[in-house]
Amino acid sequence: MPLPQEFHDIAARVNNWGRWGAADETGTLNLITDQVVREAVRTVRTGRRIPLALPLHQDGVQTGAIPGRINPLHTMTAVNQQIFGPGTVATSDDTVTMGLQAATHWDGLAHVSHSGRLYNNRPAGSVTAHGGAGVLGIEKAAPIASRGVLLDVARAHGAEQLPGGYAITPEDLDTAEELAGTAVRAGDIVLVRTGQLRHYLAGDRQAYAFPSPGLSLRTPEWFHARDVAAVANDTLTFEIFPPEIEDLWLPVHALHLVEMGMPQGQNWNLEQLSEVCAAERRWTFFLAAMAEPFVGATGTPVAPVAIL
Repeated sequence: MPLPQEFHDIAARVNNWGRWGAADETGTLNLITDQVVREAVRTVRTGRRIPLALPLHQDGVQTGAIPGRINPLHTMTAVNQQIFGPGTVATSDDTVTMGLQAATHWDGLAHVSHSGRLYNNRPAGSVTAHGGAGVLGIEKAAPIASRGVLLDVARAHGAEQLPGGYAITPEDLDTAEELAGTAVRAGDIVLVRTGQLRHYLAGDRQAYAFPSPGLSLRTPEWFHARDVAAVANDTLTFEIFPPEIEDLWLPVHALHLVEMGMPQGQNWNLEQLSEVCAAERRWTFFLAAMAEPFVGATGTPVAPVAIL
């Protein structure tokens, strides 16, 4: 069905087109300034590093529901091969075939369009089968390293995980922010924990995929008001699935990526981070989550690390 007026009203309120110039392809990552990074580094106290990526293997989170988004297929192309002759140094090489958004990843700004447009009023037709993203490719993403804030919505609810189909509201984010004991500020990268990944970690990727809690249509304004640089969570679909408004698919994707120019991440493993943050009673850290610069790609695998 056509996008409803409610969507267009929110889009007008969060729109960042032209904010950083007509030629901008970086979006809200512009908010990660040198000063923001200097302040983010001050959150490091112990140097403890918490990995947030899922292992890359063929038993990954993808169920086959999304065409082409295949779990990583690892193949050896050389095994102890003495390429310079007998008795010389031997090498082993390998290759991987996978969907760039199959596992822990960032969605780039060319990943989603609506009404024929991409972020900053670029035409959706600039994404082609041959060249990929002619503009807004993931290689244009500025270095993604800033203060990270864990908004542990599940823990704020007193639960291990939110129920499937739960729509996270701005009020939920407020409650998780209170638990964190810090105000989300400009240039932060916000990680929203639902606990949904526990299904996959327990061996049930179908339950992980559907139904899923996720961000509701009301939350983009919350992130926009705080000038958040990027958002990631621990679900397959990022936003609530099935959708909160019947037949309105991926509206949060469209608001974040198209209107705001804000990258979003999915399939992040926030379980260990949740336990450590709760034990240490602090929910901020330095987050390093660089995008792999695949030219023309609409997303990229990422191996983020929270440094406490």
